[in-house]
Amino acid sequence: MSDPLLSIRDLSVAFAQGEEEMLAVDRVSFDIGRGETVALVGESGSGKSVTALSVLKLLPYPAASHPSGQILYGGRDLLAGDEAELRRVRGNEITMIFQEPMTSLNPLHTIEKQIGEILKLHRGMGDKQAAERTLELLHQVGIQEPEKRLDAFPHQLSGGQRQRVMIAMALANEPDLLIADEPTTALDVTVQAQILELLARLRRDNDMSMLFITHDLGIVRKVADRVCVMTGGKIVESGPTEEIFSNPQHAYTRHLLAAEPKGEPPQADLGAEKVIQGDGIKVWFPIKKGLLRRTVDYVKGVDGVDVTVRAGQTLGVVGESGSGKTTLGLALSRMIASDGEIRFSGARIDERSFRQMRPLRHKMQIVFQDPFGSLSPRMSVAEIIQEGLRIHERQLSAEERDRMVVEVLQEVGLDPTARFRYPHEFSGGQRQRIAIARAMVLRPSFVMLDEPTSALDMSVQAQVVDLLRDLQKRHGLAYLFISHDLKVVRALANEVIVMRAGKVVEAGTADQIFHAPKTDYTKALIAAAFEIAAVPGGVVSE
Repeated sequence: MSDPLLSIRDLSVAFAQGEEEMLAVDRVSFDIGRGETVALVGESGSGKSVTALSVLKLLPYPAASHPSGQILYGGRDLLAGDEAELRRVRGNEITMIFQEPMTSLNPLHTIEKQIGEILKLHRGMGDKQAAERTLELLHQVGIQEPEKRLDAFPHQLSGGQRQRVMIAMALANEPDLLIADEPTTALDVTVQAQILELLARLRRDNDMSMLFITHDLGIVRKVADRVCVMTGGKIVESGPTEEIFSNPQHAYTRHLLAAEPKGEPPQADLGAEKVIQGDGIKVWFPIKKGLLRRTVDYVKGVDGVDVTVRAGQTLGVVGESGSGKTTLGLALSRMIASDGEIRFSGARIDERSFRQMRPLRHKMQIVFQDPFGSLSPRMSVAEIIQEGLRIHERQLSAEERDRMVVEVLQEVGLDPTARFRYPHEFSGGQRQRIAIARAMVLRPSFVMLDEPTSALDMSVQAQVVDLLRDLQKRHGLAYLFISHDLKVVRALANEVIVMRAGKVVEAGTADQIFHAPKTDYTKALIAAAFEIAAVPGGVVSE
């Protein structure tokens, strides 16, 4: 490649751990041409983000160091540059979008203030000029009615809107290079497709280069010109996108391409025992206004939904963020108040108080989306898994509890000798297995799985799906599987309901929903989920 915009040469990154150093990136080299998108692909811990953060020297120095390498941009070695030079490059010539916009945006400042701050700092704009440019940027990234969003705070926006604001901030100074670090991982499939299309369009319109970091090869095929595959801190394969997909050379690349939840769930058994059933479930949240805080309207989180989950079966609940999926699951589990009739193992539970529900809690368990957030960092794995036993199985001795912990860890594929370690010492996939073990140790009959794979790498997703399928078959479990990832739902669910704005827009067996969807909304969800991986290559066309 002649005259690349960015050239990374022989880059290594090490982190100090006491007296020793851990090598996170090992002599990585690649170029990004002008107007080109290069994807850096690999699983968690492969060194992708560390490589990207090195470009702008955003790593935690001096704990991080560079034993070797150069990062050449416009003839300058950024690694050798001083802080003043880096400040001129950051935000002006090279910008970055991070994976989770909620942690990147300031919760105390409005959208106008956060974008305006960049324009004033880097471009020296006044208030009026910055406000006009902010509005222009929000229009450019597709925010609906941006005039009404200027005074909004991040928590008042949806996930897709927050990510669009992050993109607007990154584009504010018309950079030459945009680094996008997993910008679509936490988004719904339809919003994900919109963001990918937006990035591709902005790249073309602004003649901008992009370094796109992801673990999802389906996305790579949609946006990248060239691909670099990383594992263990090294680039093991690189080349044009279509060549990597059609003729992968390295075993790890082939592993990534094959890493999708596979297998088919058993056929729906409509005659199986009804474990939990809801009729006319409603969860309305009041909107209060005025000095006396009177209720003036309601947000209808769940609005008249009928649902049945059967023994040994999985009911998949799909829909975009805000559709009411999780609210429905919490209502069925009696974690939040609701209207409508709920039956568990034939007995009505909708009128029971929190105290009256306690004897049933060990039969109704929940596995949450983020295992790191749901596992106490101050408790060992053994203590985390034993906590439910201490509450619901008080007659057990310490030896019996420990034996049950060992058994359930073996069942979920973890080494029982690691039970005295803490959550931060495990990978994301291992932490999710711990969360599943915590639920399974109580031998429940119903498990609500709330996006349990969305934060995981593709290969780890497949492993967790296989584990859940195996546990269900072994114990006859009833799953309520909530997800926006239709590939995972297709691999696990026997029946599916599609939710939008608190209502069920379509319901049926998995075969019916995936092979013969009836509503336009379901068709759009399926198209967004499966066409991302089916696009033959190149960038998205409008």
